[in-house]
Amino acid sequence: MHLLSGLVLVAGGVFFISLTVLVFAKPAVAERFLMGFATSARAHFVEQILRVLFGGSLVIDSTDMWQTDAFRFIGWAIVASSVGLMLIPWQWHHRFGKKVLPVLIQHMRLYAIGSFAFGAVILYAVFAPQLKG
Repeated sequence: MHLLSGLVLVAGGVFFISLTVLVFAKPAVAERFLMGFATSARAHFVEQILRVLFGGSLVIDSTDMWQTDAFRFIGWAIVASSVGLMLIPWQWHHRFGKKVLPVLIQHMRLYAIGSFAFGAVILYAVFAPQLKG
């Protein structure tokens, strides 16, 4: 189980770093990608399932990660918010996104820097304990 959750976390970290590269290399493509969130019931549920998978992986692997308590908390927060979003009509998420996404797009490079930092911290948290011994 830890191997699978570790793979999910590495994939997530690489995804966040890759999103940063995309924002700086092809901002129009990154904008289209980000604007696609919660545009349909299917997109909404796929996003939430991926978030539950990532958050659950944080919870499972947190015992073997750098900053165990912080990542366990973050993992549970991601799982809880995702389950909450799955319990509301997807259109509510879509309406919220229509209000928030233009601001995110306006500050997409700043968001990308945060995405890079989060991805790098995730990768460090997964691999740092193994590097020590």
